[in-house]
Amino acid sequence: MGHGHHHHHHGHEGAGLPAAFDTSVPDEALTPDQQSRRSMLRRAGLLGAGLAAGNVLAQGATAFARTPEAPRGKGFLWLAGDHHIHTQYSNDGKYRVADQVRQGARHGLDWMVITDHGNETHARIGVEKVNPDIREARAAYKDTLVFQGLEWNIPAAEHGTVFVHPGRNEVAVLKQFETSYDGGVRKATDSTPANEALAIAGLNFLAEQVRRRKVEDALMLANHPARKGIDSPHEIRNWRDATTGTGRRIAVGMEGAPGHQAAGIEKSTGMGRARGLYDGSPGANSFPGYPLESYRTWGGFDWMTATVGGLWDSLLAEGKPWWITANSDSHHVYADTAVRGGPDGDYLANGRHTDPVYGGGIDLTEGDYWPGQYSRTHVGAAGFSYAAVMDGIRAGRVWVDHGQLVGGLDVRLSGGGRWATLGGTLHVRRGTKVTLTVDVALAGEPNWAGFVPRLARVDVIQGDVTGEVSDRDAFTAPGTRVAASYEVGRSAGTVRITHELGAVDCPLYVRLRGTDGNRSATGLMGAAVDPAGPAIDVVGDADPWRDLWFYSNPVWVLPS
Repeated sequence: MGHGHHHHHHGHEGAGLPAAFDTSVPDEALTPDQQSRRSMLRRAGLLGAGLAAGNVLAQGATAFARTPEAPRGKGFLWLAGDHHIHTQYSNDGKYRVADQVRQGARHGLDWMVITDHGNETHARIGVEKVNPDIREARAAYKDTLVFQGLEWNIPAAEHGTVFVHPGRNEVAVLKQFETSYDGGVRKATDSTPANEALAIAGLNFLAEQVRRRKVEDALMLANHPARKGIDSPHEIRNWRDATTGTGRRIAVGMEGAPGHQAAGIEKSTGMGRARGLYDGSPGANSFPGYPLESYRTWGGFDWMTATVGGLWDSLLAEGKPWWITANSDSHHVYADTAVRGGPDGDYLANGRHTDPVYGGGIDLTEGDYWPGQYSRTHVGAAGFSYAAVMDGIRAGRVWVDHGQLVGGLDVRLSGGGRWATLGGTLHVRRGTKVTLTVDVALAGEPNWAGFVPRLARVDVIQGDVTGEVSDRDAFTAPGTRVAASYEVGRSAGTVRITHELGAVDCPLYVRLRGTDGNRSATGLMGAAVDPAGPAIDVVGDADPWRDLWFYSNPVWVLPS
């Protein structure tokens, strides 16, 4: 399966639980922010008995044997986060690090990655200059893990998040990486074999820094992968496979849904563009095989993820891990009142814009949300630490949602006395009966738009594992389809879905998708594959709050 090795970190950085999670801390001892976080966790069924019993949701915990990757005696901490956030240290950014971290914490995030754009100015001075701000935010927001990263101009391709485990060399490693391997800095943006090779060299550099213990860990995730059509299928496969020989995969996934989700709000009250700013068309460096539909979002999700039997499934059908996330890409927030303080300093000289100030008006022309306000990436972590979040992402214990559509998700494939969860593999004897059990904590409180979202349906998507492709530019998976759909008949509490896979003889995987039911359409591969998938988003009229979805990463079954 190429799942690499499991690494167990015994980090020094905050093994204790955040106060909101720690039930030994009484409610009255919490700050207002911590109290609201705790009440959110409680309503989602993510506090107390559920964690202690070995299941993040409080029911059915004893039905399964302990998985080797779960910490003994308890389930995973599901930590919400965002790995794609900009600040005043980006040439097109505005906010202080403290602004973004404060807002992320307020909007329920447990971890965040500051990812200012790679460019010559950032490589020269920005990487160092932002670091004291990040360290101050770590000290001020002890319940929020704040990583330093950057938005890599991937040579020959789109952008990607690169981030490292905090430590004394975090600045040095990121600076050397950006100086040597950023496509913008190196003038290596065109789709040429030499530039593609430079991207692989960058990933190998990161793996080497981890091997040499310069940093404890490093990860790369591809951002808005279908937006310009320049992340070809073979490039994605090459990133994924680049460092597997080192025992530490660096490139582990992509944004299943881009940021800039407010950009689709229509012109009278918004930007009047496309969700994710996905309103372009093919260019000189675009992969010629991609259809025009790939340049749009579908229910807010990237075409690579939203198409059942499409590119993401073609990667999963190889039996190799490649995960999805969802992020804000927050630069300038919709309906915010801040403007850059004037007179704006010289970004090229200073590596940063002046601090934002109150601008006197509400700006409806921007397309972003605060971190955690709309998009969330939930990571199953073995503890509250930087290492545990990175391990959880690498392991694929990740599900994503928009608009707080659901409060919690617990996914188990069981058979032959064993079980596996998101990102994992269930090894069984050929012919073993396998059952999928999904516990969904329905939304129990209003989201940031002021309403309680209602989950209408959950789809189980199942695909055959057919092994390595002969054509590395393949982007279809003919053996993948929506295997079953479950209508959700209630609006509160926890729903359990049980789906029998039957006796499994061949390797397969399952993944989940859920919707509020407001907009759907037949999938691109036809009704037999996906009868009611997300609809293509209308450019200039796509209110993101009226079309909410969640997606999970896959679980594999390998019979032998």
